Formats: sequence, C-alpha cells, structure tokens
Amino acid sequence: MMILHVGSNGNTMVSLPRDSWVTIPEFTGSESGNRIPEQGQKINAAFSIEGPWLLARTIEHNLDIHIDHYVEIGFGGFANVVDALGGVEMCFDEPIQDENSGADFAEGCHQLDGAESLAFNRQRYQEAEGDLGRTKNQQEFLGTLADQAASPGTLLNPFKLYPTMSASLDALTVDTEMSLWDLRSMFWAMRSAERMNMPVADPGYAAPDGSSAVLWDQEQADALMEQLRNDEEVTVGVE
Repeated sequence: MMILHVGSNGNTMVSLPRDSWVTIPEFTGSESGNRIPEQGQKINAAFSIEGPWLLARTIEHNLDIHIDHYVEIGFGGFANVVDALGGVEMCFDEPIQDENSGADFAEGCHQLDGAESLAFNRQRYQEAEGDLGRTKNQQEFLGTLADQAASPGTLLNPFKLYPTMSASLDALTVDTEMSLWDLRSMFWAMRSAERMNMPVADPGYAAPDGSSAVLWDQEQADALMEQLRNDEEVTVGVE
C-alpha cells in the first residue's frame, strides 16, 4: 500500500506497511450494507473486511488526509505489464535469494520478466528490515517500471506501446472518477517521487490482539502529513 502525493514542491511516495496498527473507523458499506464498528486492527484488515472503500477511509481517518483516487493492481496483471514492456532492468548491489518468493539473482544488472519481477517484489526474508525493506524494493521497482514505460523507446514504438497500455488497463482496478489522463499523470509522477516508508516507532509492536504489528511514529507521521496537506517540500523521513 502506497500513498502518492503529487505537488508543486515535488512528488512523494509513502509506503504503508501492511501490518501497521491503526484504528479502523465505524463504516457502513455502500454496496454491501455491512455495518463495521470502530476497531483496532492491522491496516490490511480494512481491505479484507470491506475492500478498497474501507481501506481508503481508514487511511483518511488515521492520517487526516484526503484520498483523491484509488488504483489497485493484481499480481497476475503486474506480471503481464512487465512482459508487455519486454522486461524491466534492475541492478542489485548484492545477490538476492529467497526460497519463499523464488527470487534468485546474482549481483549486478538483470532484465527481469514478469515472473521474476513478482519474485523480487514479494521477497522479504533476506531483507535486514523485513517487510520495511520489501516496501523500499517495491518503490524502487515501480519507479523503474514507470521510467521505462514513459521512455521514448516505449512511447514512440507502437509495437511496445499498445501492448503495454492494453496490459495496464486490463491489470488495474481504479475508482470510477479516474481518467486515462489521471493514470498517465500517476505513472509520470512515480518516476521522480521522493520514496519513503511511513515513519515507524516500533516494527515489532505487541498489539492488543496478541499479534506482532508495526507501530507508526505518530509525531513524525503527523509532521509528514502536515507537509503533504500544505504541499510543502517534504523533509520528514528524507534520508
């Protein structure tokens, strides 16, 4: 899960760890009619309970921001987009091996196909920061994917452009108000976005339900959201 802010003082992409402990607000599903009571949960539970509607509302509730658009991509669709592009080049400073995801890459640069890209984005067990490390990899990959999708080699080549566009449209689930122009702007903004994780105070927080969760650094998170709301240059969390 990522928040992409597009602003006059730079674009920012903030990853929300799936195990973030948050307050899911009271909610009534517009389609299901389900009444959801307010509760403490990991953020991925919001999606499991009531899909993108409750997930977006939960993010708005906890961060005091407005979500303008929602975009979701499935794993199968993700692989098809990469394959339509002819692969994505990624360079690694050290070998990557993860039996759980199937990632097995030597140090150096590789042209990853769809299946290999999924393995890279799923792997986390060899990351020193675990899931937080995985979110950084995912941001780097999406930025590289956007770069290559917007390159002259793709945009000026109809034999690559049309399959990529078709694969992207087939793979994405978006809100009803999102236009093709909005999608283009989103991918363009991802190319140059400052990338970061939500500031974390405790990655091994003992949650009230007995599980291990991720606890945000609320003071830093509030400061970051204040900068995004005011469209200021982002300094919180910038390394």
